[in-house]
Formats: sequence, structure tokens, C-alpha cells
Amino acid sequence: MPVIRPLAKPALALAGVLTLAGCSSSKAASEETHPTWRNDEINAVSRATVAAGVATVTSMRTDGTLETTALDLTSGKKLWAHPATIAGRLPGMGVQPPAAVETGQGQGVIAAIDPAKQGKWTATLVALDARTGHRRWARPVHSTFGPQRCGPYICVSENTALASARMVVLDPLTGKTLWKLPGIAEVEWSDAARVVMLRMAKHPVLSAHDVKTGAQAWQLPVEQALSPGVDLSGGWAFGASGGNLIGYVAPYTNPKKNKTSSFGVFSVKLADGAVNWLRPSVVRVYPSGSPGFAPVVRPIDEQGQYGGFARLDPVSGRVLGQITADQVPGTGWWLAFPGDMARLGFLKPGGSGSAFDLASGQSIPVKDQRGWSFCVTDPKPLPLADGAQGFYAVASLCEFDLATGKRLSGAGVPPAWFTGSQDGWRLWRDDKGAVHAVRDATGSTPGMYG
Repeated sequence: MPVIRPLAKPALALAGVLTLAGCSSSKAASEETHPTWRNDEINAVSRATVAAGVATVTSMRTDGTLETTALDLTSGKKLWAHPATIAGRLPGMGVQPPAAVETGQGQGVIAAIDPAKQGKWTATLVALDARTGHRRWARPVHSTFGPQRCGPYICVSENTALASARMVVLDPLTGKTLWKLPGIAEVEWSDAARVVMLRMAKHPVLSAHDVKTGAQAWQLPVEQALSPGVDLSGGWAFGASGGNLIGYVAPYTNPKKNKTSSFGVFSVKLADGAVNWLRPSVVRVYPSGSPGFAPVVRPIDEQGQYGGFARLDPVSGRVLGQITADQVPGTGWWLAFPGDMARLGFLKPGGSGSAFDLASGQSIPVKDQRGWSFCVTDPKPLPLADGAQGFYAVASLCEFDLATGKRLSGAGVPPAWFTGSQDGWRLWRDDKGAVHAVRDATGSTPGMYG
């Protein structure tokens, strides 16, 4: 089944979605901290994952081949690289990152898709020692969306292009199968005891399972949380906030039926799957924070007309700040947000934009206002050597002066709502593919890509 994801996690072409985004900035947009390290020896094309003092990304070599690259988390030094590939992942999902899992006593395992073929199998899932890259075990795969961490284990969707599609949960040390779940699924949240998956089907379902045994704790049809007529082809994104999981399902217009699917933002309790709140018929804007951290949305009415912009409280769903549709300044702008997302900016490339205070909804002078927006709005697809088409590198943010529409120089630190934080580390890819990191010691929080 086609499942096309929006810019929520990976990067799609930006031109079509920029009309859904926005925000401005002040001095708060430019953090006073500087990157702890930068590694520009590699061209990262995926998000970064962290475990056991190692940061890993999927990177692209100059010949168009992919590799799993491991970097020392404290220094950014390259530790090792291993061949990687895409085997059945859909373009709208972007390039998969490696799955990084801690195994105790400061050790960890990195799981990734190796291009090695075995008979009818098109690729191989490999588990590598986080520090050395030494192979621990391997498992042949036909088609997959790629491995993910699920608590202390590795979850991987298998046979995604076949009727025998399933999610398997594996021991990271041995590769032993612990339990299976039929159908196509993706991990949206996990801890040491439980994992919540989005099970993809005509009528998608969220389900929570004991991470060790697979015993189901609860399940919730997405259409029960949102409304009937959901179609995941438009994309989706999830992020956790405290004891809640906030989900976003994007609209999709079926060209044969000329009918738009149900869409919106909703929150469920991680403990029992009960629905907390719902904001129907709103689209998530880009750039913006994870649905679980700083959701910014724009309503669409039944005639397809866009309203204003609003930032929501992920805990309660209430509006924290908004501007009305008649305040939106025409066309030709990009959205830009400061570090604290207190202002909404409309960036006009090469010209003077506009800015609004979200709390009051009032226009404010753009002089000295800064905002973070996409560095590139017309990215080129990756020239992958294996012929995979339509994949883009994960998007990057740059800081702009709203008064002039010009990009600001200097290696500033993108805001936390974009980078998120993993074990107190914030990692991001710049528009040249270099990986940057800063340690903020704030634990783990979701970023724009979940």
C-alpha cells in the first residue's frame, strides 16, 4: 500500500508545503551556545540516532552509494563506516537512519540495512558493535522500511512489499526473534517496558504492546481518535509529551474520487490509549516542532480555504497563540520561527518580511527580528547509485534576517524545537551535509522529525 509521509520526519520537496508554514524571531532565535563539534568529512542524508556514546547517520558517498557512519558522540570523530542501502522504503519516508540500541555496561548495537544479497533476499539487516563496527549478526530481508529502536530491542518491518508483511522484534545481541506482529507497522514511541506502533492498513490502528512479550495493552483505531475516512497516503507524524502521544495525520485527496481524507491532530494517553483531545481539519506547518513538543497548525475549511496560524499546547490541545487568516501577508513568503517560537515570521527572500507576536496576535516591527527557516526550498533529489528515485536528504534550517530576507552568516545552533535532544545531545545536519552537535544536558525531547 502506498504510504507517503510529509516533511514530518524525512524531507520531501519543500515548495508545495511552504505555503502551510510560518514564524519570525528576535534575539532568542540565535542561541549563544556554539556547536560542541562538527564533522564535515561526511554527507549525512538521514537523521542521527544515539546510543552508548556513539552518534550514527546514513550518509552518501561521492559515488552515490550509502553507508552507515558512526561518530564518537563527544568529539565527532569518525569511528567506522559500513555499506548501506534502501530496500523497499518509500521515497516519501526519506532515507532511513540506523537504529541505535544500548545493550548495557556502556555498550551498544547499531542496526542498518546492508546491500548484501542472499538468494531471493534483496538485502541484509546487520547488527554492528557501536564502537568498533564489528558485525554481531545478520538477517536477510526482502523489503523493509528499515530498523528502529523499540525500548531495549530492535524492531524492523519486513516484507513490506509482500502480502506476508510483518513487524519483528529482535534481541540486539543475538538477532533472536522475540515476537512478531502481522502487517506493516512503525514504532511511534517506546520505553523499557512498552512500545506503541502505528499499524498501517485501510483502517490504521495505534496499538501498545509489552516490549518483551508482544502482549497487547491497548489498541485505538485512528479513525476513532480523529474521524472516519483517514488515509495515511497524505503522511503522518507522532511525538510524545509527558504521558501522552500526539499524532498528526495529513490530508490526502484521492484523484479518482476527488475526495479529501480526514486529517488533524489528536492526543492519546500512553497508559491506556484514551483520547485526550482532538483538533480536526488542521494541517501541520513546516518548519515547526514535533507534534509532541510545539505543534503549529493551520485550519482548512470544507471549501479548501486556509485559515490563520495557531500554536497548540501539546498537553491540552488549547491554542497558545494565533493570527487570523486576514493577517497572512499575501504570497511569496517562507515561514520562520525564533528559538522560543513566541513570534511568527513571514520571510520574504531578498526583501522585507513581516512578524507577529503569537501571544497577542499583533503585528510587530521586523527590524532586528530573526527567524529559522529552511535553508533550501527547492532541494534536488539524491543521486543514489542503486537507482532509487525521489529520495531527499533530511532538511536543514538556517537563520535569516526578516527585515532584509537575507541568510545570516555564522554557525549558529538551530533551535531545540527543530533538533530535539537525545540523551542531552542535539544533533543536526547542515545544508552541506555536515553533522553538528551540541550538548545541552536536557535529556531527550522530540524534534521536528519526531
